[in-house]
Amino acid sequence: MVRNYDPDRPVPAEIRERILENGLRAPSGGFSQGWAFLTLEGEDRDRYWRIAAEGADEKYVGWLTGLRRAPLLILAFAHKDAYLDRYAESDKGWTDRSESHWTAPYWFVDTGMAVLLMLQTVVDEGLGACFFGPRAEKVGELYEEFGVPAGYDLIGLLSVGYRAPDKRSPSLKRGRRSTAEVVHRGHWDRHDV
Repeated sequence: MVRNYDPDRPVPAEIRERILENGLRAPSGGFSQGWAFLTLEGEDRDRYWRIAAEGADEKYVGWLTGLRRAPLLILAFAHKDAYLDRYAESDKGWTDRSESHWTAPYWFVDTGMAVLLMLQTVVDEGLGACFFGPRAEKVGELYEEFGVPAGYDLIGLLSVGYRAPDKRSPSLKRGRRSTAEVVHRGHWDRHDV
């Protein structure tokens, strides 16, 4: 994740569109495609940061410093009703639209996959990105400011741009967990290869 950007290098329109188009190729349950994305550049991006930083503590504002330089923000929204409606259709047969049929909220899972494809495209294009979320208490204000309709859940946003010198996250000192720690083979307590 990149948290500092060159503010003098905008993301070219053709790269922005390729990032978005590749995200739309993500899988989705029943091909529901229950996602939506809001791109913010220029003054729109500035409006986002004004709201996001308002009333924040000094540590949070400091953390945002490099992110605020990103020329492109992509807000990712999940749309649960698209899934409930799709699976109530005759070829799926869940006429009651109940969430109890779902083992996980795939509207969030699938939107996350779309964001991951966008992240991969960003890397392939030689740019940097960071996936993060706004402070929870600001979400309602952001919805109002940008006209987001009811029924869309913000899962986070990508800052996108050309990398600038950045300091590594202190969280990386934790190290990456090994395959032996997280992969179970045939039974939960088996980790052997």
